[in-house]
Amino acid sequence: MNRQNSSIMFAFLIRVLAAVIVVLAVVIGIGLGWSLAETSNIKNQENFMDLAPALPTKILDINGNLVTEFSADEKRELVSLNELPKHLIYAVLAREDPDFYNHKGFSIRGIVRAAYGQVRQKLFHGGSLGGGSTITQQVAGTLYADRTDLRLTRKIRELWWALQMERRYTKNEILEIYLNYMIMGPGVYGVEAASQYFFGHSAREITLAEAAILVIQLSSPTRYNPLNNPNDAMDRQRSVLDRMIELGYTTKDEAEASFNDYWDNYDYTRASTAAYYNREDAAPWFSEYVRRELDGMMYGTMDYYRDGYTVHTTLNLKHQEAAAKFMEEGLVKANTEYARSSLTSNLQAERTYIPIVELLSLYFDLEDIHATSNSQNEQKAMARYTKVINPIVDMAALAFGIPDLKPFTSAGFANLKTSTEQNLVEGALISLENETGYITAIIGGSRYDESNQYIRATQGNLQPGSSFKPLYYSAAIDSRKWNPTTQINDSPIVFHNEDGTPYLPLNFKGEWKGTVLLYDALAQSMNVPSLKVLDSIGFDAAIDRAAALLGYTSQDQIRAVFPRVYPLGLGIISTSPLRMARAFAVFANQGREVTPIAIRSVEDRNGRVILDVERDLRLEQRRKGNEIQVISPQNAYVMTNMLKKTVELGTLNSPSFNRSDWSYKFTFKDENGKNFKMPMAGKTGTPQNWSDAWTVGFSPYYTTAIWFGFDKPGNSLGVNLTGSTLAGPVWADYMREIHQGLPFKDFVRPTSGIIDVTVCAKSGLLKTAACNQGEVTLPFLEGTQPTLYCDVHGNTGSIETNLNRLRIDTFVIDDSQVLENLSMPALPAEFMNEINSTTNTGRTNTSNRSSSSRTQTARNSGGGNSGSSRQETVIPPDYGIELPTYNPLLE
Repeated sequence: MNRQNSSIMFAFLIRVLAAVIVVLAVVIGIGLGWSLAETSNIKNQENFMDLAPALPTKILDINGNLVTEFSADEKRELVSLNELPKHLIYAVLAREDPDFYNHKGFSIRGIVRAAYGQVRQKLFHGGSLGGGSTITQQVAGTLYADRTDLRLTRKIRELWWALQMERRYTKNEILEIYLNYMIMGPGVYGVEAASQYFFGHSAREITLAEAAILVIQLSSPTRYNPLNNPNDAMDRQRSVLDRMIELGYTTKDEAEASFNDYWDNYDYTRASTAAYYNREDAAPWFSEYVRRELDGMMYGTMDYYRDGYTVHTTLNLKHQEAAAKFMEEGLVKANTEYARSSLTSNLQAERTYIPIVELLSLYFDLEDIHATSNSQNEQKAMARYTKVINPIVDMAALAFGIPDLKPFTSAGFANLKTSTEQNLVEGALISLENETGYITAIIGGSRYDESNQYIRATQGNLQPGSSFKPLYYSAAIDSRKWNPTTQINDSPIVFHNEDGTPYLPLNFKGEWKGTVLLYDALAQSMNVPSLKVLDSIGFDAAIDRAAALLGYTSQDQIRAVFPRVYPLGLGIISTSPLRMARAFAVFANQGREVTPIAIRSVEDRNGRVILDVERDLRLEQRRKGNEIQVISPQNAYVMTNMLKKTVELGTLNSPSFNRSDWSYKFTFKDENGKNFKMPMAGKTGTPQNWSDAWTVGFSPYYTTAIWFGFDKPGNSLGVNLTGSTLAGPVWADYMREIHQGLPFKDFVRPTSGIIDVTVCAKSGLLKTAACNQGEVTLPFLEGTQPTLYCDVHGNTGSIETNLNRLRIDTFVIDDSQVLENLSMPALPAEFMNEINSTTNTGRTNTSNRSSSSRTQTARNSGGGNSGSSRQETVIPPDYGIELPTYNPLLE
C-alpha cells in the first residue's frame, strides 16, 4: 500500500516538474526572444548615425519665411571625438568613469560603492558617495530608461542595455555618443553647445579649467551652473582638476594656471539664460504665443521640441517688423516724457511744497507730518540703494563667496523689480486681418526675455477707457432711439447708480461743448453724452452688445467683467487688446464674427498635415450660418462711418501733433500713379486717471489695437500722454506702413436697409438754404433718418415746411396760368344727346333732388375758356359714373 502511494506521489511530482519545466521553457523562450529582438533592434536602429539629435520645429510666417525654431530641450551641435582636446576627454573620464576603457559596461566596485552610499545616507544621514553607473550605463539609461526612476527595475533595464551597447559599439563610439547627447546646461545638450553657451567658443578650443566646468554639469547642471552659483561651481571644478592631477592627466602647475586665468576673467554680471531665449527669432512675442497655443493642441507623445514639426502661421513678417519699429519709438517717447514730467513734478514738490510743509510741521509741532517727511527721505535712500548699491553688493557676494548676503541682495532686486514695474511704461500691439481673423503681428511688451514673458497683447487685463464706447453706441443705433446726428447736450450732470450712489462724470480737461451731434460726441470722446446714451438704452442692452463684440459668452464671466455702474460707459472694465481688436474687426467685417487665429496648420517631419486648425475653424463658422452675425451689416456700416469721423475730425486728427490733417498718412498711389485715400476708422481711449493710452482702429483690410501703460496700477501717464497723443501716432504710422502697396478698398455697403442723408452739420437736420455752418453726409438705418428741416439757421417761421406737407390728400393749386389751361375731358356725343334730352326735366326737378342721390353735379369750365358761364350738367344715374360734388381743380 505504501509502495502504491509512493508510486502515485512520484508520478504526481514528475508531472509537476514537467509542468514547471514547460513553464520555465516558455518564460525563457519569451525572454530570449525579447532579448534577441531588442538586440536586433539595437543593431538595426542604434547605429550612431541613426542617433541624430531631435529635429527642431520650424515656425513659418504667412509667406513661408522662417520665423524661428523651437528646440529648447535639444540645443545641440555634434562634434566627433577626435576633434576634441585630450584634456576634455581626460576630465570626463576622471570625473565620471576612470575605468571606462577596462570594464564591460558596468563596474562592480561602482555599484557596491553607490549601494553603500545609499544605505549610509538613509540609515546614518551621511553624505552620498556618488552614483554607481558607468558612462555606458548613463548613455543606456538616457536612451532607453527613465533616469528619474530610482527603482531597482530601472537599474536592471539600464544594465541590460549597457551590455547590449558594449556588444554593439566600440568604447570610442560610446564616449562620442555620451559627449554629444548628455545634458550639460539649461536647455543645452552636448559639449559643443555647452561650450558655446558658457564660454562663447567651440569645444575644440576649450581650456583645461573650462573642461572641468563642463564636466561638473553632467552631475547637476542647475547646482553647478557657474552663472548662477559660481562659488559652488568653483569648488567642484577644483576637485575635478585635483582628480586629474591624481590620475596623471595634467600637472599641478597647468591646472593652477588655467584655474586662475578662468576666474580672473570671469564675468560675474552675466545672467544664466536658457538656450530657448538665446535662439534667433524674428518675432519672439508671436512665437511665444504660438508655443502656448501648441501646448493646448499637442497631445499624447507629440513633442514640438524634438519631433521636427512645421507650423504654418498667420504672421506677416513685414507687419511684425513695422510693429517692432514703431512700438519701440513709442515706448522711448513714453518713458522719456514720463521721466521728464515725473522729475519736474518731484523737483517742484521738493523745492516748493515740502519745505513749507516741514516748516509748518515744526512750528505747530505736527509730529505725524514731520514723520511723513522723514519717511520720504528713507524712501529716497532705499531707492538709491536698490538701484546703485545693491548690484555691487550682489557681485561682491558672488566674487568673494559670501552666500549669507544673497537673501538681502535678492530682496533688493525684488524691490527694484516692483519699482520698475510701477514706473516703466510698457506697451502692446496686436493686428488682425478682418476677413480671416489672422493675427499678423504681436508686440507683447518692451522687450522679450526670460524675465519679461507676459504677453500684454493677449493676456493683459487693461482698462480700455473711451475706446470701449463704440461697443454700446452700436446697441444705441439698433435701439432706433438714436441716429448718428441725434442732438445731445454736453453739460455737467449727476447720474445715480442702481444702488443710489451719485456719479458725476467729467470730460477731458473739464471742457463742455453744449449741444452736439451723436457722431461728433463719439469722435471727440465726450463723456457726458456717452453716459446719456448708456442711460437711455440701459445696462442690459449695453452689456449684451459689448460682451458679444468682445467674445465673452459665460454669464459668470460677463458679470465679472461688466459692472452695472455708470463708469462702465467710460471703459472701466478690464480686457485685453486682442479682444478689443476682435470687437472693432467685427465692425470692419460687416458685423460677422471674427475669431483670432495664429496657427493655420501643422505638418510632421514627413510633410503630413496632422493639425488643420484653419480648416476646422472655417467648418465651424460655416455651421453657424446666420448666427455668425454678431451685429447686422447695417449696424456695422453705420458704426464704421461714425468711427471714420474720429480719423477725419476727432481725436485721431488732433492738431496737438502739428498735423492738422492726418489723411495724408493714408494717401497712397495706385498702379497708375494716381493718389487715393485708404478709408480708416477708429477710436482712442484714455481712462480718467490717465493711467492707460489706447488706440483701436481699422481699415477695410486690417484692425490694430495699441496700448501703453503700467504693469502695476497706481501711476499716471499724465495729461500729455493720452490715447490721442501717444498711441494714436504709433497706430497711424504702423497702419500706413502695412498698407503700402495694397490696392484701394472701401468698406462694404449693405444692399438694403441703409439710406444716406445730407444734414446740417450744426443741427443734424435736413439742410435749408439758410444753413451756413457746413454739411455732413452720413448713412442711417432706414427709418431713423432725419425728417425735419434745420431749425437753427434763420427762417424759423417756416418750420412747418417739412416732409409732412408731402403727405396731404388734396393739393391746392395756386397758379392762375395753370388753372387757365385746365379742362374737363370731352364726353361721347351719344352721352351729350342723352343729357340734352333730359335737361328741361332736370331743371324742373332740381329742387327735389336729394344730396344722397347717385346723380352728381359737375362744374364745367366750358372747355377751358375762362369767360364761359358755369352750367350744371346732370348725369343719368344708370351711366355708372360718380363725380365728387366739389372739385377744387375747377375753382
